[in-house]
Amino acid sequence: MVWAMKDPHSGNLDRIQIVKGWYQEGQPREQIYNVAWSDGRQPDPDTGKLPPVGNTVDIPDASYTNTIGDAQLSTVRTDPDFDPSHHAVYYVRVIEIPTPRWSTYDAKVLGIPPLEDVPATIQERAWSSPFWYTPDGSIAKRLDYYPRLQMIVP
Repeated sequence: MVWAMKDPHSGNLDRIQIVKGWYQEGQPREQIYNVAWSDGRQPDPDTGKLPPVGNTVDIPDASYTNTIGDAQLSTVRTDPDFDPSHHAVYYVRVIEIPTPRWSTYDAKVLGIPPLEDVPATIQERAWSSPFWYTPDGSIAKRLDYYPRLQMIVP
């Protein structure tokens, strides 16, 4: 189960993603799953890609409106590719709607055009701590997962 709420002083939420990492045939692998998203969008049936949330940023004014996205998103989800015999690591990533980048705010204050070689907008992100799946507990025992209490006597 995942649930995210927007910061009261920032942009609404675009989507929640679960990022999965694992090794397969000695190579690191990664899969990103969009699990909750705003504005009733639907993934493309052919590609599975989610369309962009949109963009309300007024670049010359360095402003945006929270008329797209949602204040909170939540869902209950299982890994569609889960293999109980493989080790895996997961984390949750939350992405906001586009907002002005710091350099766009600076350009407005200074009365100059935004930098040409830097995007004028950004989609801020937040992420969880990782959580690990281990097929059995033997690896934790081998790695001495539970540290021993040590006392230092002067």
